[in-house]
Amino acid sequence: MKVLVMGGTRFNGLALVRDLWEHGHEVTTFNRGVTEAHLPKGVRRLLGDRTDRSALTEMMKKEDFDVVQDISGYTRDDVQPLFDAFKGRIGHYIFAGSTVIYADTDILPIRETSTLDEGPKQGDYGKNKIAVERWLFGEHRENGFPASVMSFSMVFGPNNGQEREQRMFARLLAGRPVMIPGDGTAVGQIGHVEDEATALRMMMRNSNTFGKRYNITGKDQYTDEGYVDVFADILGVTPQKVFIPDQLMDDMWDDKFRLERATPAASARPAGSTGPAQNPQTQQSNISLMNSIIQRLNPQIHRWNKNVYFSIDAMREDFGFTPKYTFHTAVEQTYEWYLREGRDKSNVYDWSFEDQLLEKVRSMPGGGAK
Repeated sequence: MKVLVMGGTRFNGLALVRDLWEHGHEVTTFNRGVTEAHLPKGVRRLLGDRTDRSALTEMMKKEDFDVVQDISGYTRDDVQPLFDAFKGRIGHYIFAGSTVIYADTDILPIRETSTLDEGPKQGDYGKNKIAVERWLFGEHRENGFPASVMSFSMVFGPNNGQEREQRMFARLLAGRPVMIPGDGTAVGQIGHVEDEATALRMMMRNSNTFGKRYNITGKDQYTDEGYVDVFADILGVTPQKVFIPDQLMDDMWDDKFRLERATPAASARPAGSTGPAQNPQTQQSNISLMNSIIQRLNPQIHRWNKNVYFSIDAMREDFGFTPKYTFHTAVEQTYEWYLREGRDKSNVYDWSFEDQLLEKVRSMPGGGAK
């Protein structure tokens, strides 16, 4: 099939492009050309800025594709030019959604039929994803537009621009204490970026998927303490676990005190950076900072001690997808990439907010012991 990937040079999009190419599809990417990417030979690259909506529409009216995989769209304004260009002449439009849209619930796993959260705790990112989905599905019902949504959930793996897994590798390699919320029994879940790419490929042109949303994540779950144990086992180290008392976690979530970060929240600074950080984000929320310690889905909605995991039964039923990676093999493969790329030598992290929290925990009775 002829497939257009919107984006295609970074984490999610790059994995998808490589998967599509390996399975014999004719792949074209559209992006600004700013990010250097090692794309397979033969992948065509269209350059442009999707925020220039009229230019994007005119460009795409001259192109023909069987499938559009929109990995870089966030708002209806992002998607409208593609809809205008391909309406009536596209086999399938697949939009990258997100599982941040779901409300907190004690009925698990979270399914595609679960309640959405559009309240004050939901961020603009989640609200925009919901709005695009509703509009696309409305066009499907009324005009037959072949749209599907794949909702990503804490995607994990090589080339991740987030701090999450790479920061844990660095923390354990440095012998730093690893802080674990409460008693460490809250359950979470990640999905591997290559499994996500496989699912996106498998659903293409499958009419069973039109007008539907699918959760994409991994095949198993972990507790917070189990998350740390798997990382430590793969690295061959004994972790220094420090458990953050429940009351302190509650106080942080309720903003009764504020951690401060010395450097911006964007990924690690390159090794050798000696000057002051640009635009330091000292007011970043406690919830966001804690997500750098133990990753958690949309923590402003799902409190620190809530279990959050998803069903992927709908994908199994509609197009036979089953994840390849377990949590253990996802961490193992990502760590191999981390070492191969020299990230253990090139990444430098700001540990200041962790040290503030560690000092506070150790000043309390019990000092963080389990």
